Amino acid sequence: MSTTATAHPILCLTMNPSVDLATDTEQVVPTHKLRCGPTLHDAGGGGVNVARVLTRLGGRCLSLCPQGGPTGHWLEQRMRAEGLDVRFLAIGEETRVSFTVHETRSGSEFRFVMPGPTLTEPEWLAALSMVDTLDPFPAWVVASGSLPPGVPVDFYAQLARRVRARGGRLVLDTSGAPLQAALEAGVYMVKPNLRELSDLCGRPLEDATAWHAAARVLVQQGKAEVVALTLGHLGATLMTADEAWTTPALPVTVSSAVGAGDSFVGGMLWALQQGKALKEAFTWGVASGTAALVSVGTGLCQPADVHRLQPLVQPCAVPFE
Repeated sequence: MSTTATAHPILCLTMNPSVDLATDTEQVVPTHKLRCGPTLHDAGGGGVNVARVLTRLGGRCLSLCPQGGPTGHWLEQRMRAEGLDVRFLAIGEETRVSFTVHETRSGSEFRFVMPGPTLTEPEWLAALSMVDTLDPFPAWVVASGSLPPGVPVDFYAQLARRVRARGGRLVLDTSGAPLQAALEAGVYMVKPNLRELSDLCGRPLEDATAWHAAARVLVQQGKAEVVALTLGHLGATLMTADEAWTTPALPVTVSSAVGAGDSFVGGMLWALQQGKALKEAFTWGVASGTAALVSVGTGLCQPADVHRLQPLVQPCAVPFE
């Protein structure tokens, strides 16, 4: 199948979207009132963030997410205001709110992530049914973020089988038991961070040799055709059955780590949608993830930063043992 997806938009599925708030305060301490600065409001959740990045880079995608209550209404308004093509699934409970606080005295960032609304069985089944009815079916389906309460652990595994049956490629960015179940079903691409890959292996991965081997095992076992491993200040690695590439982190001053992983996925999928080879798409993912680090709060990456940083990403081949 061609890597070009210009005829069929990428689908970005977010089962647990949120309204993301970001602010700052001098110091986070117990008991006392914490006087905060101005608050930034953004539409959030893994797949929503991926869609925001894809769209602002000039790509085409369709977003799908549950939506409920006043915060869900605000989420819809914000996503449409950003020019996202989106379909919402009405749910009985209210869309969650999450928030990030930047402590100005120390430079530390505190992230408070809520579990989200409880979805009923008809509600989460409706999400799968909506994916089934897409015609033409997208070449790429991105499923990113946590699953809200009520959604079964094997939801992404069910999605993986449906996407494969329709000839699509599933790109997955999640963690824990839902990630494990989906990998047993098999996906096209998975984007773990080092902690998530260590959890999958059940042991610490203390050096490059260890994490490269762990990523290679996922490919060899047929759990993922591509592993895009993000390593924070250690850079990133791309692993397939035939080749592997690694790159160090670019030297930037970090303003916020919020959305760096989602920006990585969005940048990489944008490049693949343009028909770029996997290795080059990896460089766009690294540039987008790095660009998110220099953006304040929940702002994600900005196109000018992405295009400035991408030429600086120079992957090196990882030898196969």
